Amino acid sequence: MKSIIVLNGPNLNLLGNREPEIYGADTLADIEKLCMKKAVSLNIQVSFFQSNIEGELVNEIQKSKNKQDGIILNAGAYTHTSIAIMDALIATQIPTIEVHISNIYHRESFRHVSYISKATIGQICGFGIYGYSMALDAIIQNNL
Repeated sequence: MKSIIVLNGPNLNLLGNREPEIYGADTLADIEKLCMKKAVSLNIQVSFFQSNIEGELVNEIQKSKNKQDGIILNAGAYTHTSIAIMDALIATQIPTIEVHISNIYHRESFRHVSYISKATIGQICGFGIYGYSMALDAIIQNNL
């Protein structure tokens, strides 16, 4: 059975309260429920990790080597700044899909740059929490 880890970065623990006009009313728990339901339908295992600390995300990526078949990553603001997360993804060579709840290309110009995308097989943004479900589909459809 395939095993996928869903990693969420800084401030995603505040979903449901943080800027609902941008991120909606869904919470991180809602994302996990959505992913668990999708995982059952796809016959895969899914686990979750969220941190506001860059080094903890790097550690989790590194620990995933030889344990996970894929990563779904919403690195939050670290998307636009973290060479360390990008390097960890490149080093582990785990197929990774980048997800963003909002459309980062319709927002401030600094959000248009993604260091993470240089280390991922694809990016899904702008579809709210359903981007996570789409990413799980993509992992399976691409035989990852």
